[in-house]
Amino acid sequence: MIPLQQKTIANYVTENIKTADVFNKYGIDFCCSGHMTIEKVCIEKNINQIILEKELSEVDAIRDLIEDYDKWELQFLMIYIETIHHTYIKESLPIISQYANKVAKVHGTKQEGFIILNELFYEVANELLSHLQKEEQILFPFIKQLITAKKEGKKMMTTPFKTIDNPICMMEYEHKNVRNIFKEISRLTNNYTPSTDACSSLKVLYYKLKEFEQDLYYHFHLENNILHPKAIELEKEVLH
Repeated sequence: MIPLQQKTIANYVTENIKTADVFNKYGIDFCCSGHMTIEKVCIEKNINQIILEKELSEVDAIRDLIEDYDKWELQFLMIYIETIHHTYIKESLPIISQYANKVAKVHGTKQEGFIILNELFYEVANELLSHLQKEEQILFPFIKQLITAKKEGKKMMTTPFKTIDNPICMMEYEHKNVRNIFKEISRLTNNYTPSTDACSSLKVLYYKLKEFEQDLYYHFHLENNILHPKAIELEKEVLH
């Protein structure tokens, strides 16, 4: 059991994914800044630590074993990430891009922010498609090799990239980059809040952007705070 003072944001979400909703409520990044303690993030964001810890403890009292991702086998976790999160991204990108393009064309002449928003999402889309390809064709297959080696009691002599730390660092750098772009998208859209007289396309765009961002946070959390650390430890076990 990790002492409460040393418990990080990532520890909370890893132990109970439902605490992510509390962190989202306070604008706390649990996927790419998960190393921070509650005390540190409360000081940085001027949040009442007592109230935050109370809300976390209330959520923590309700656990869903189905979502206890930390206890899943790595093979199953990767299947879940690909099937749920990667599929969601691939299906959502063209839909959101279509709305972002439409809003930029219709409203961009009056509000330059919509043109910038469209450009930012285009950047995110390209980054993510390349990112998923690297995970599915390089990182995940290598982790599967490590899993097989451990099951068969074999030692691996070499790896394609010296150590798995190298591709993992690249993946987490890209996570952070996407996260930063979405911070700017959130700022531009007033945290995805359309004006009262906004057209239907704009409302749908904001709704889908917010949904997309939230899915990314869960996705990145599963990789940064669960999959990657366990893969690093697994490599140490099977490398000669």
